[in-house]
Amino acid sequence: MWETFLIAIALMLILEGIVPFLSPQTWRETFRRLIEMDDGQIRFLGLSTMIVGLLLLFIFT
Repeated sequence: MWETFLIAIALMLILEGIVPFLSPQTWRETFRRLIEMDDGQIRFLGLSTMIVGLLLLFIFT
């Protein structure tokens, strides 16, 4: 189980590193917009991504 968890973390880090590596200006602008968001908007974004992740897990497992 730990091996699968560590593989998932490694894949997440690889995927999150793609945009700053390929387009640092786009990443910087996206981060700037994120900083300007309200707490509620950030929470909604986090909740939405968690729900999408859970749906993908449910579909593919």
